[in-house]
Amino acid sequence: MEIIIKILQFLLSLSLLIILHEMGHFFFAKIFKTRVEKFYLFFNPWFSLFKFKKGETEYGVGWLPLGGYVKISGMIDESMDLEQMKQPPQPYEFRSKSSWQRLCIMLGGVIVNFIFALVIYTAMLYVWGENYLPTKNAKYGIVVDSLAYNAGLRNGDKILSVDKKEVDNFQQIVYNIILNEAKTVQVLRDSQKINVELPDNFIHSLINKKQDLIIPRVPFLIADFTKNSAGKKAGLEKGDRLFAINGTKAVFFDEFKTQVITHKNDTLHLTIDRKGQAVDILAIVPETGILGIAQDYDLSKFFELKHIKYSFLESIPEGISKGFTKLIEYIRQFKLIFSSKVKGYESVGGFMSIGSIFSGEWDWVSFWSITAILSIMLAFLNVLPIPGLDGGHVFFLLYEMITGRKPSDKFLEYAQIAGLIILMALLLYANLNDVYRFFIKH
Repeated sequence: MEIIIKILQFLLSLSLLIILHEMGHFFFAKIFKTRVEKFYLFFNPWFSLFKFKKGETEYGVGWLPLGGYVKISGMIDESMDLEQMKQPPQPYEFRSKSSWQRLCIMLGGVIVNFIFALVIYTAMLYVWGENYLPTKNAKYGIVVDSLAYNAGLRNGDKILSVDKKEVDNFQQIVYNIILNEAKTVQVLRDSQKINVELPDNFIHSLINKKQDLIIPRVPFLIADFTKNSAGKKAGLEKGDRLFAINGTKAVFFDEFKTQVITHKNDTLHLTIDRKGQAVDILAIVPETGILGIAQDYDLSKFFELKHIKYSFLESIPEGISKGFTKLIEYIRQFKLIFSSKVKGYESVGGFMSIGSIFSGEWDWVSFWSITAILSIMLAFLNVLPIPGLDGGHVFFLLYEMITGRKPSDKFLEYAQIAGLIILMALLLYANLNDVYRFFIKH
């Protein structure tokens, strides 16, 4: 069921972004009285799932969810309709319009996608405000994985700064390390300030990870049990808090996990705080080293979160500012793809990677947050000067506007073919990366 929910969210988000992107092209085409022959969600080679015609435009849904398109008369695009280009130009065709009008038509999709992201951020700030865990309020420190441990971080460390710069939002620590290619992390460990120097290959290893590098350390609090849970059979209940293991004080979930894994086929003496009463539980740990207990990760139960409420008028400039901040962050992240040191190209993913970032439960806050950043990504990637993308058309239009010379149709035809080959190669590479990471590497 979790996978189905992820797929449904992915398809809904993708459909919204594609429709709005193509509507941007459609809108400007109609303003300048340019004929739009087709408007499709998803591609429709050989057949369509659904279609109808209204006026001069055929609207439909294709079966191949790799994108969408509007077919504009008199334009060399992915449809490669060369027969039309052999005919004399018509006043309603794209090629008959002025260069600045054609530029507006080609930038329409990018503009709408970016505006859509700004609208989402504005609406989210107005409806839900902002909630986050200030780094200074993570009073129990952090829990680290093997990568962070090998880099020198330890469970219980309290993050003070990254490269000696404070990071207010705990959830932004790892992101900050990646974007700034941080060299050091300053922590408080056993009341001592320690400077942890990150290894040279740390960023490269980090961006190829699928798990969290660090998470806030939280006390053991049972939220639920799995089916046939050994912990539930032993007598544990929802809401139980850990106090001690085998007579030694232990209150954190990571301490509990460590003890369970190291006591396979053994018995653990757990002292539990149950509604203020101490309860002793003898739990037999199975061969799997798993008791089938779900930890409660509702941070509001353990920490003082920061909540910022915005009025409607306040949310507009804040939403716009957040959108531009996310765009700048994404551009900085995109540059890491070409870094020989970071090797960001190894982390490039396709549809599986994108789909996996959606929540396994239908969470509108998460859905709209992801959709907003995907809209920004779509806008930025589409404006890259690669033939076949909007940016390729824009590049040639800018060349025409600057030099006064329009590239020949034959040149544009060859450029479009070359661009489509490049894009298909990149798409294949990204999705093969997914296959490798999900089915071979792991």
